[in-house]
Amino acid sequence: MKTLRHCATIAFLIALCTALSFADEPGRHPAYLHALTDLRHARAHLENPAATHHMDKEEEHAIEEIDKAIDEIRRAAIDDGKNLNDHPPVDMRMDRAGRFHRALELLDKAHNDIAREEDDPSVRGLRNRAIHHIDEAHRIVDHLIVQAANY
Repeated sequence: MKTLRHCATIAFLIALCTALSFADEPGRHPAYLHALTDLRHARAHLENPAATHHMDKEEEHAIEEIDKAIDEIRRAAIDDGKNLNDHPPVDMRMDRAGRFHRALELLDKAHNDIAREEDDPSVRGLRNRAIHHIDEAHRIVDHLIVQAANY
């Protein structure tokens, strides 16, 4: 009886260790998944929810950079499978400058999420390219804010 209990305990511990080794997958890059959410949300703020305003070339360029960053992060981390329209709602009452400022905050959050040290050398290049695209989108949105303030 005692031997059976020891065998059962050992089998349980082996099963537990095996389960824990596979349980790492969903949480492997949680910061990347947070960054994807922030980037989708920033993108939504730049897509111009106001029907009376046209999107200028710089807004389109910032969105392209965000899309490139999203693509790099998806290749570097677990693809969460969400589409670009899966984001928190955009406040439709927010003016253009307000949307730009909110997009800038979200870009900063995404940058901070993925700028952490990467243990996996095979995805460092992807992460670095994503950071480059986020920083480029940030630069463009900074310029859009300056332009909005001058009008």
